[in-house]
Amino acid sequence: MARFVELGAAQGAGRTILCVGDWTAANARELERDIAELGLSPAERSAARIDISRLNTLDTAGAWLLTQLGRERADSTAAFVGASPKHATLLQRIAAYDPKAPASRPHDNPLLVPFIGLGRTVIGALRDVIAVNETQGRILGALAQTATFQAPLRLASFVNQFEQIILRAIPIVALISLVVGAIITQQTILQLRNFGASILVVDLAAILMFREIGVLLAAIMVAGRSGSAITAEIGSMRIREEFDALRVMGVDPYQALLLPRVFALVIGLPLLAFVGSMAGLLGAILVGQAYGGIPIETFILRLRDAMTVTSVAVGLLKAPFMGFLIGLLASLEGMKVQGSSESLGRRTTSSVVKSIFVVIVADGLFAIFFAAIKF
Repeated sequence: MARFVELGAAQGAGRTILCVGDWTAANARELERDIAELGLSPAERSAARIDISRLNTLDTAGAWLLTQLGRERADSTAAFVGASPKHATLLQRIAAYDPKAPASRPHDNPLLVPFIGLGRTVIGALRDVIAVNETQGRILGALAQTATFQAPLRLASFVNQFEQIILRAIPIVALISLVVGAIITQQTILQLRNFGASILVVDLAAILMFREIGVLLAAIMVAGRSGSAITAEIGSMRIREEFDALRVMGVDPYQALLLPRVFALVIGLPLLAFVGSMAGLLGAILVGQAYGGIPIETFILRLRDAMTVTSVAVGLLKAPFMGFLIGLLASLEGMKVQGSSESLGRRTTSSVVKSIFVVIVADGLFAIFFAAIKF
């Protein structure tokens, strides 16, 4: 078997160590054995010259072994002769690395830490705003191309996403809305009973479920259930470089992957909001009869007078905007995945948190807006 290192002729007070072949991680065991068989003392190593002009390949593992050969010198890289520029650069970096050195801290002043954190938060927020606008523009551009027949309508993909995101979410949204409607009605009846106005719980349930609670619960459930799934799917595609593969094939990823998901959310969330509102009213009817002694017939007659088209329209008008925000943020966080499972998990969590936060803020802004225009 050929040796990777051998002793050459004496040069003055020292000798020359000849290094040949491939000094890589694959040959690390043989390299360590050959170096040990040289049997050089520390004094001989400090005086030796290491000739690496005949090296074929050098990686990090091989460079580390070479620096160990010259470690008795004050400057371990001074012992090497015949090094190519790239080999010399790698050896210098390996020799300069100190695993025992403490991690550098750019700012040790504790008074600056809050300002540094604030600055990073502001910069991160500005970058998010730019990224959101860019993603929104690309999605709207893809929608415009489809609407003007410049790009194909991916109906099969839209139907599949509508089933996954909307139809399969109906049971859980209906159940949560029913329970929340029942809880709100029960607590309201306990308070209104003190004033002998238990029947007013019907008006409260009608307005609250259709204007606020129904659409808000549906949006929060979709953000947690489907928003996280969209981020995970897109992030996995980014890790496997499927986006780049689509671009190579001449397919716009925003057109093929993001638009069907966002469109399904925009079209389907009003349906979920309506189902959730009806389920909440059902919970209110059941609790109204059990706790308030309100017969179902009386509840329905009162509901017909209390519920208006305006209340229903408010909830249905807010739902598409919330669906678009959820799809936009979920897609954006998926596009930020960097290629590791840790990044995927972090972005999925961020997607859910940001979507729920934005949905609640948007609901508050809509409430202020509709109150201002008296709608």
